[in-house]
Amino acid sequence: MKNQKVINVYQGLVIKFKDLIREHEIDHDDYQELVNWMDKLGKSGEIPLFMDVFFETHALQEMYKHVKGTEPTILGPYYIENTPVVENPGILPQRDDEPGDVLYFSGLVKDVDGNPLANTKIDMWQADANGEYSYFADDIPKDNLRGVFYTDENGYFEVKTVAPGNYSIPADGPTGNFLKWIDHHPYRPAHLHLLIQPENGDKLVTQIYFEGDQYLENDVAQGVRGTLITKLEQHAGAEKGLKNYYYTAHIDFELRLQDKPVFDKSIVDK
Repeated sequence: MKNQKVINVYQGLVIKFKDLIREHEIDHDDYQELVNWMDKLGKSGEIPLFMDVFFETHALQEMYKHVKGTEPTILGPYYIENTPVVENPGILPQRDDEPGDVLYFSGLVKDVDGNPLANTKIDMWQADANGEYSYFADDIPKDNLRGVFYTDENGYFEVKTVAPGNYSIPADGPTGNFLKWIDHHPYRPAHLHLLIQPENGDKLVTQIYFEGDQYLENDVAQGVRGTLITKLEQHAGAEKGLKNYYYTAHIDFELRLQDKPVFDKSIVDK
């Protein structure tokens, strides 16, 4: 069945591809090398990884550049649906001997006009202190550091977890080869993933980062937004009956109560 949007995007892509060929003097050997590398990318199963790392962030920036509210960033390849529901305030599912520093992460969810959004669904997942995700590492239980909770009547939530570690994306395949060609490391800064769904409105896929991380300025996935960086505040463990110190971090979220991003062609970037 004819799809005019596909036709329009394809025609636009051809025009821009021709421009790149002229601008960078791409010859047929270069073209064939690109085809062979793309074949390896597909056979390795790394197409979602490559698109997540190198293109999704730019797509989101363009889609949402004229829209109010908290900035979205990449979903990433480690999202799993239907994880356990936890209380608010509550504890993200974790091992009894979960490594890492205890972190109490909290937030306030509002609409863009400042009204608190009660009963907003929040899906949260993260790497452990060693930078590994459950379902993607053999020695980590399923649903570890993954859970769903809902904001209270004031739009507030708090969850006990651990401070995540930074990590390298898979770099031993075609994506890793690409990183070598562009002379870039494979590391991401430590972050928390959140998928926030209001009862009525546009879902927010975002990540929270922390001040001082060595990879904030050169994240391989270019997913960092300045508005999504918060601070890890250290506290004495005795305050919460803990043997060691713990951290707190907080950030407010503003959700768009509309169905999808708005593309306003009347707005011209200056």
